[in-house]
Amino acid sequence: LSLSFPQKLRKIVESDLFRSIWWSWCGKCVVIDEELFKKEVLCRTGPLRIFATQSMKSFLRQMNVYGFTKVPQDSERSASLPEFLAQEDAASAHSQVLYYHNPSFTREHPQLLEKCKRR
Repeated sequence: LSLSFPQKLRKIVESDLFRSIWWSWCGKCVVIDEELFKKEVLCRTGPLRIFATQSMKSFLRQMNVYGFTKVPQDSERSASLPEFLAQEDAASAHSQVLYYHNPSFTREHPQLLEKCKRR
């Protein structure tokens, strides 16, 4: 049984195995450290592969297909210390930190995931 894109995304956001993707402090946005995400998630091959692509551009296109919209970073600056430090580390490493929002993809309401459909 294969998982849909939103189901896979939720699993990795919730997982402690990945440092490149996490919930924003409010739990309404997914935060992605782009460079680390490429190495940690998209570069996986074989049975460890998570998504069908190894391209960040294709991954972000999938996000858009499922109704995720990019949020300006300033509006979602994290209040929690671990997230803030991860953002600062990414900034100092010249990595881009991306924020994406979908009303059907939130930390507090996993039951909404079934509404997260392809456009």
